[in-house]
Amino acid sequence: MQGLLLCGGWLLATGYLVGAAGGCWHQCCPGRNNACWAPGAHRARCYCDSYCERTGDCCEDYHAACRRAAVGCAVGPWGPWSGCSSLCGVGSKARSRQVTVPPRHGGEPCPDLKQRRGCLGEHPTCGTAKEVAKILPDSFSRDFRDPWRRAGELLPEETAGYCGYFRLTQVRPPCRGQAWSRQLHRDKRVCVECRGDTSHRRPHCTGHGLQGARTFWVAASVAGCQGSWVQEGLQEGCACPPPALIFV
Repeated sequence: MQGLLLCGGWLLATGYLVGAAGGCWHQCCPGRNNACWAPGAHRARCYCDSYCERTGDCCEDYHAACRRAAVGCAVGPWGPWSGCSSLCGVGSKARSRQVTVPPRHGGEPCPDLKQRRGCLGEHPTCGTAKEVAKILPDSFSRDFRDPWRRAGELLPEETAGYCGYFRLTQVRPPCRGQAWSRQLHRDKRVCVECRGDTSHRRPHCTGHGLQGARTFWVAASVAGCQGSWVQEGLQEGCACPPPALIFV
């Protein structure tokens, strides 16, 4: 009995027992995985990941245990491209595909499942987003034949238009030049009126932009006073509370 134990111990020490020089029968890993190893001959590590074929340090039983049972990744067809991420100007599109058969036992890993490419948004309203608004305080008359018109008072030929609500995102230093423009500062919410006339049933004022989009404005009576804002919404048939602004 003692002789059999000694013989078994000698075989285990010299690596003659099955699986002593490599143990990939119970672990096969895709790609590169430094944790996917087994004790090899002469106490050196050998590996059971598919990357070992490149580095030449596979366990002796890697091909028998892993490659024969390997199942490579399989993917389905590409889905359709998404819409452009930007309504106007440079943006990106994306598409994806799904894994139908995941890799097993060291099989080929999955290819890219997502693709992205550039695009140019060309929404019909893009022209509106490129317009620059010209603004004045409501105390200025849009009809300079009547410069003393009271604030908020419509001329006979004018009709109620709409109000635009904007959040100022940039205001240049020259805006400190006049009292009304000094009230413009970053993060302030302003109301700007667009007034129509009897020849236009629905007025449109240049520069009211697109909701959620950053556009630009200039103060018509203050040299160098300009900046940007983001439209938060339009309201039909309203009058802005003071201090109000008007589109020119």
